[in-house]
Amino acid sequence: MVAYSDPRPADLAGLADLLAGPVVPAARGLLGCRLTAGDVTVRITEVEAYAGTAGDAASHAYRGRTPRNAVMFGPAGHAYVYFTYGMHWCMNVVTGVEGEASAVLLRAGEVVDGVQAARARRTAVRRDVDLARGPARLCAALGIDKSAYGRWLLGDGPVRLRPADVPVPDEAVAAGPRVGVTGAHDVPWRFWIAGDPTVSAYRRHVPRSR
Repeated sequence: MVAYSDPRPADLAGLADLLAGPVVPAARGLLGCRLTAGDVTVRITEVEAYAGTAGDAASHAYRGRTPRNAVMFGPAGHAYVYFTYGMHWCMNVVTGVEGEASAVLLRAGEVVDGVQAARARRTAVRRDVDLARGPARLCAALGIDKSAYGRWLLGDGPVRLRPADVPVPDEAVAAGPRVGVTGAHDVPWRFWIAGDPTVSAYRRHVPRSR
């Protein structure tokens, strides 16, 4: 178990300011932050930025507002949770100016507290580094589902985002194309902590043959 001190109000204010800004710096700044749901806490090690209607063809909000993506339009600091492939939940942190949809997908993390609870949810996993290695695995380890949609993450609710105890230095951050997107393939808006074993593997989207 890893012990953490409660964040000071100034630390949460700084995180709120980060999320209220442009999505790319926000994505970079989320590395090392901690996400807690129930009795499990994950240290974020990999993220992807999505710029919404601002010309990002890979974003869920590229074609405008829908009931599914409405929370992406702000305000910042809320959770955008969606169901994919008919079986998995994935979670984003909403960023940017209200009305200009953008969000950061949480792709991977290290379980730093509640390992036993995470293992109980992911019984097929053999290594702890794989418990939250990938966006669907991260949500599964944390027990996140549709009930987290729209939740304010900087308060004391059931899903909580907190600043990194120690900021990740620039030299430890790697960047590259996003995983499996059908548009904007080569935009380097995936960020991860270089060398961290919990980071997921890169896979480019391959169209299905007809």
